[in-house]
Amino acid sequence: MFIGHFAVALGAKKYAPQVSLGALFLACQLADLVWPNFVLLGLESFAIDPGNTAMTPLHFSYYPYSHSLVAMSLWAALFAALYALLRRGRVRPAVLLGAVVLSHWFLDVLTHRPDMPLAAGESARIGFGLWNFPVAAVSVEAAMFAVGALVYLRQTQAVDRQGQLGLWALLVLLAGVYAANVAAPPPPSAAAVTWSAQAMWLFVAWAFWVDRHRAPRSAA
Repeated sequence: MFIGHFAVALGAKKYAPQVSLGALFLACQLADLVWPNFVLLGLESFAIDPGNTAMTPLHFSYYPYSHSLVAMSLWAALFAALYALLRRGRVRPAVLLGAVVLSHWFLDVLTHRPDMPLAAGESARIGFGLWNFPVAAVSVEAAMFAVGALVYLRQTQAVDRQGQLGLWALLVLLAGVYAANVAAPPPPSAAAVTWSAQAMWLFVAWAFWVDRHRAPRSAA
């Protein structure tokens, strides 16, 4: 699951128009943003295993701190509390952001093989394995992304050229990265995956910038 996570963030703008798209991107991908750092610290692990599923050669052997249900519930609560604190008690958008953080686990359960942990240790792992059905997996994510982008476009309006071109460039790049990942051969090493995953922060920063050049349609 990749652009499906961003689809949730784009669509959530409808319910929290005052929240920056950057904050929504940060929420939807929080698990994948902290994951490579836990790998680098030796707290989590994965391996390159071609054929692990039909769509990804990554074998996620241990990642309870970034991707378990318990951990992501705690990340969601922490993210929501921090946002409410920084925004002086705006509870409703804070709760929405927490829900976006937690949505990552449920979407990953849909696509992953049974490797999504419920908690740390030797807890049960679940996953419905949509990645073993590439046509269905790509169709689901593409449809989610299209709907999310449409909702965001209907809720916001560019206030200058940067807001228009920047958004379309971001959407095209996300779709292109997803297509490249689907078609690409297995990565050369786990280290290459870990370090390249840090580039996800770029999308968060880009989303903050784009949203500054757009406004709710009622106020644009």
